[in-house]
Amino acid sequence: MKKIIFIAFALVALTLASCGGSESTESTTTLAPVPVEYAGKTNPLGSDAANMGADLFDTNCTACHGPQGHGDGPAGAALDPAPKNLPELVKVAGDDYLFWCISTGRQGTAMVGWKGVLTDEQIWQVISHIHTLK
Repeated sequence: MKKIIFIAFALVALTLASCGGSESTESTTTLAPVPVEYAGKTNPLGSDAANMGADLFDTNCTACHGPQGHGDGPAGAALDPAPKNLPELVKVAGDDYLFWCISTGRQGTAMVGWKGVLTDEQIWQVISHIHTLK
């Protein structure tokens, strides 16, 4: 009987471990350190930039992150790991982290770098909008 319980426990543990996702991804509570060239950056734009950022977000981000940034966009459903829940992310991430991730993308995920597609000002506008998501 003990052997069956041990085997069942081992199978459950293996199943749960395999559902954990890729080791190269980070949780919302343990973020990768921001590289020196991005560390300390703060959004130079005012809150009025969020309106411009909303249009950019709708065009470039909603497919994966969803209209409210919860990671539930139609394209995001097929991604592993799933896109970040942005309202939760901004609770623990600074603007420097957001600017870095949007600019360069995230290795091990489907998040592409937008630097060269969007200007720095447009990336800051998107960040302004992300701060308004709930």
